[in-house]
Amino acid sequence: MSARILVVLGHPSNRSFCAALAAAYVSGARAVGHDVQVLEVGALHFDPVLRGGYQHPQVLEPDLLHAQSLIHWAEHLVFVFPIWWGGIPALLKGFLDRVLLPGFAFKYHSDSVFPEQLLKGRSADLLVCMDTPPWWYRWVQRMPGLEQMRRTTLRFCGIRPQKTLTFGPIISSSATQRDHWLLRARQLATAR
Repeated sequence: MSARILVVLGHPSNRSFCAALAAAYVSGARAVGHDVQVLEVGALHFDPVLRGGYQHPQVLEPDLLHAQSLIHWAEHLVFVFPIWWGGIPALLKGFLDRVLLPGFAFKYHSDSVFPEQLLKGRSADLLVCMDTPPWWYRWVQRMPGLEQMRRTTLRFCGIRPQKTLTFGPIISSSATQRDHWLLRARQLATAR
């Protein structure tokens, strides 16, 4: 069955290995008939700083309004990003701060301390690059960037995380290893 998929490239560069992973996923998803849109955060024009917090609304730039419309359109989201300093890149964090706003992604009610999840019914996969060995990131560092994305961002808004694929260490990987990782990204897309 065909799905509406939004692939969000969270690496600032469209010439990174993250971009290659995103392209492999898109290729696989389109090959099996999914309707796929791509959003390159590094190509968007927006202020990544939520300057007034939620108390002082900040006008959304056209690229962010378009991003919100794509998120509403999507049934499944795929976030492709690197781990830098244990977390997600600042540009991706700024994008999420500015797009996943109250009234769009969640809504508080006076009778509950927990928000209403406004993006329910959607699922997400994460394709994540790092120079740290993934086993070290998981068992020693406790995956702070992945926990942030899965638990305190996506689930908070009602998006159900599914698969997380980690690729690394990128810095010492061979061309053969990178080709294998690209194949895994494509296979994840074709298995949907």
